[in-house]
Parts: sequence; C-alpha cells; structure tokens
Amino acid sequence: MPSRVALITGGARGLGRTIAQDLATDARVAITYHTTDPGPLLAERPEILAVQADLTDPDAAPDVIAQTIARFGRLDVLVNNAGSVASTPSDTRDFTAHRAMLDVNVVGPMAMLAAALPHLQPGARVINISSTNATLPAMGAATYSASKAALNTWTKGMAKELGPRGIRVNAVAPGAIEHLESPRPDDLVAKFVEMTALGRIGRSEDIAAAVRFLASDAAGFITGEILNVNGGYRL
Repeated sequence: MPSRVALITGGARGLGRTIAQDLATDARVAITYHTTDPGPLLAERPEILAVQADLTDPDAAPDVIAQTIARFGRLDVLVNNAGSVASTPSDTRDFTAHRAMLDVNVVGPMAMLAAALPHLQPGARVINISSTNATLPAMGAATYSASKAALNTWTKGMAKELGPRGIRVNAVAPGAIEHLESPRPDDLVAKFVEMTALGRIGRSEDIAAAVRFLASDAAGFITGEILNVNGGYRL
C-alpha cells in the first residue's frame, strides 16, 4: 500500500480530477468537492476519499483535514487547486464576485495550510495552482488575475516561513488549458494556439505532470517557485 498521502482541493473535475488520478497511481488520495458530483472519479478510483466542502466556510478546512487524517493517519502533499473565476467588469458595484474569488483563490489555500500544518512533517510538499494570468492579466477578469498574483506572493512567503521546517511550498501556473467539461469555442481556442509558442492548447495532463514533479524527491531543493506550464503562451 502506498505510504504517501495527498490532498487535492477541487478534485472532482478539471485539473483537480486529473491531478488526483495521477497522484492516486502511487499515493493515497483525498479530494474536496463543492457542487460537482465526485461519482465518476470514485468509479475509477474507489479508494479516494471525497469530502464535500465549501472552502469559503471558515470551518471547512479543519473538517477536511480532520477527515483526511482520520482515514489515512498522515498528510504529505497538499495541492490547493480549488479556484473560482468570473468576469469582473471595472464598473461593477456588486463586489460579491470579487470577494468570492478572493475567498476561494487566496483565503482558501491559507486556511487549508493553517489546518494542515500540525500534521505536516519535514519533507511535506504544498503545491498551489496559480495561473499565467497572475502576470499577464486577463481582459475583463482583473480580480481573478489579482487573486492569483496574491497567491504567488503568498507561496513565496510560505516557502520562506516553512523552509526551516523542511516543508517545500511551490506553485504551478497553467496557461490556456483545454476544458473537457465545458469546451471553449473553436475560435477562442484558435487564438490561444496562435499565441502559444508550442502551437497547441495545454492539457490537464501537462499540469498534473508538473504537480507530480514538484511533489517528488526530484524537486527536493526547489521551493518558493512559480512553475509556468503554458507552452510559451504570449512570449
């Protein structure tokens, strides 16, 4: 039985699901989900622990960690993948969407790490899923981009604080990635491809491979880094 335990937030769909599937090949895995049914993932990997959680709820993170520890007895890899994205026009007067993105994209990872820290031993890895938009803001989604920029800075800060404890903290910043559950229009995909040096849109497997690398011993001397996995997007 694998000894390593990984927790992936937002693991029932999209990038999170692919990351969970990948890590589950040689680790025990827990995921969180909010509204997406984790049934299809659990049908493939029934050994995965799926915990329903609204990560904007202050009580959610301690409960998720408690259930993970109760099932597996330890936690070695925390992947903060759950995220929220919405259009936020500059003239909006309703800040609900702004606050929701900041709560999920920034405060959520903070809460998860705070709840997990008592259980993280030297050698533990924390991997945050950021975005190329943190440095190349998306038109009409400035708040989302800003939330990911904040996540990058927090990643570096936590790497500095937790380094003496032997805990590595890094982030993966995807570029344009295909959406299998909700495909983008062909013309938009074509624009992304045109702006990407490698001439294709990214796949969720590309991101999972980067997470696997940062979670591995091969990355044992890497911390505080934002790994761009974008195929040369907007070079």
